Amino acid sequence: MSDGGPPMTLSILEPAAVYLPPTPVRRVVVETPRGSHGLLPRRLDCVAAVPPGILTYETVDGEVVDVAVDLGVMVKAGPSVTVAVRHAIAGTDLSTLQATVARTFDDLDVQAQATRAVLTHLESGFVRRLLEWERA
Repeated sequence: MSDGGPPMTLSILEPAAVYLPPTPVRRVVVETPRGSHGLLPRRLDCVAAVPPGILTYETVDGEVVDVAVDLGVMVKAGPSVTVAVRHAIAGTDLSTLQATVARTFDDLDVQAQATRAVLTHLESGFVRRLLEWERA
């Protein structure tokens, strides 16, 4: 261990799923609105907003993993780090991760457009019925 202490555990949560269950890690590097922050087991507890960006962690086996994350929050309490974000996507190298993120967000844009179309249809139906009700 780089700091001589026990490993931390990292969890990454998405709204509908546990993206990464509690996993022993040596260190975590997370982007915040105030810059990049490295977290080690004996660092002070903290809470930070997480903007869209790259979260990096090192497993106890020495593997470095990059995870693209969307908006969220990070909480470090003792040896536990929990990151709750809208979306998370892991990759083995940054160029592959960038391509995967681009495809995923293109898919999300298509879903968002479809959702907006359905909501517009519902809203127009509601307004039409309201106008019909007022005329009656």
